[in-house]
Amino acid sequence: MTPENLKSLTGIDLLPAHAPDVRYECVSCAQSFGLESLLYTCPKCKSLLRIVDKNFEALKSRSGEEWRRVFDLRRSLDVAGLKGIFLFHELILPHVPLSDIIYLGEGHTPLIKANGEMEEWMGVEFFVKNDGQNPSASFKDRGMASAISFLNNYIKNHETKGVLGICASTGDTSAAAALYLSYLPKTAVKSVVLLPKGKVTPQQLGQPLGSGATVIEVPGVFDDCMKIVEELAENYDVFLLNSKNPVRISGQKSFAFEVAQQMGWKTADVTVAVPIGNAGNVTAIMEGFLDLSRLGIIDGLPLILGVQSHHANPVSTWRETGEYKPMSVTPSVAQAAMIGNPVSFPKVRGLVENYFKERFKAVTVTEQEIMDSMLFGNRHGHVVCTQGGEAIAGLRRALSEKKIPATGRFVCDSTSHQLKFAGFQDDYFAGKLESGFGVTSKEELVNQPVGLSASAEAIAGHLHLRKRIKT
Repeated sequence: MTPENLKSLTGIDLLPAHAPDVRYECVSCAQSFGLESLLYTCPKCKSLLRIVDKNFEALKSRSGEEWRRVFDLRRSLDVAGLKGIFLFHELILPHVPLSDIIYLGEGHTPLIKANGEMEEWMGVEFFVKNDGQNPSASFKDRGMASAISFLNNYIKNHETKGVLGICASTGDTSAAAALYLSYLPKTAVKSVVLLPKGKVTPQQLGQPLGSGATVIEVPGVFDDCMKIVEELAENYDVFLLNSKNPVRISGQKSFAFEVAQQMGWKTADVTVAVPIGNAGNVTAIMEGFLDLSRLGIIDGLPLILGVQSHHANPVSTWRETGEYKPMSVTPSVAQAAMIGNPVSFPKVRGLVENYFKERFKAVTVTEQEIMDSMLFGNRHGHVVCTQGGEAIAGLRRALSEKKIPATGRFVCDSTSHQLKFAGFQDDYFAGKLESGFGVTSKEELVNQPVGLSASAEAIAGHLHLRKRIKT
């Protein structure tokens, strides 16, 4: 339906009309900077930046109820620039014209209710939000849709040619970055990704290669790759596509917007379990719910449950002890969890201390729990990755330890598709997972193909089928 038709029916103008004043703002010294340059850290104090709309208060001219109607009705529109995450245009990058928005099918991923058997196992009714159904099969597409739309607009405004988009990755970021950059003209941008050699799955390695990116493998872990791209972004003219770039975070806020919409805009009784990783996603989710709260769109902030593997848990330890210490990591089946010094931790700390306080909890889970939860979830109708298994395991542990109340509604963030991590499943089934993970294959979760002769009788016998009696 067209915006004009819906306006005549509802009396509400659904096209963006907000006049924003979008700027970079430092999370430490609070100084703001214009968008004329590509910035990733504060030019004054080198702290992290966020994207802010200095005219955000003008959005309050509409009531929370009217904003709910606007966002609900926009689902019916056929307007290219308002699809996907940019349904929430005013809350993501309101300065980017609809004509510059890059949409590849991201966003509006399903919220799937766990079946009865899985809810009995968990102890509560809960949902899994399957972000593996984004175009590159992970939640990273939310941030990339935002970042590349920003870049598309920046290139047009500055008549820039030959921009180099670059990121460090454990797999999913590189897939998303390469995919979205490949949509822009090859004369305008080039794509480079740095991966820790031998630390990404074959499926994840194949994605940026298939999208035409230059893939550079370096020794070490993600933190080593991140140090290199940070140095490149500091000293060379490149467009950084890691979550240190605040325009990535702007797009990832859409997860919170969608959960709120899918929960009927009532979130005060909701707990959202989120894998921490580099802490960009949990930052974005908290910022997203905060935006909705400031506009009166939701009835209250949800409880955010951050989950980390015991092989890399600096944020969980900080929440337990009050002291933050970067740590050396050991291998994790949840590869995005192998980050001992999350780049976005300063943002997490600020959001928790200033807004979420007791609405942010954190929990540590074992590698065994991660793998078992992934396999158990997929055995019951889901398509969760190891990071999704981490979120599910975290919710179960937090409930059992009574870190969170067993009342209300619960959402687990499954960040990517199970097929990206099929190798871990194969190794689990074969009992070949590396000893460093500390995972033992459980017989009830192992599933292997059965070789039989090409005979109906042989197959019927194996399946213990009873032969139908002919009458």
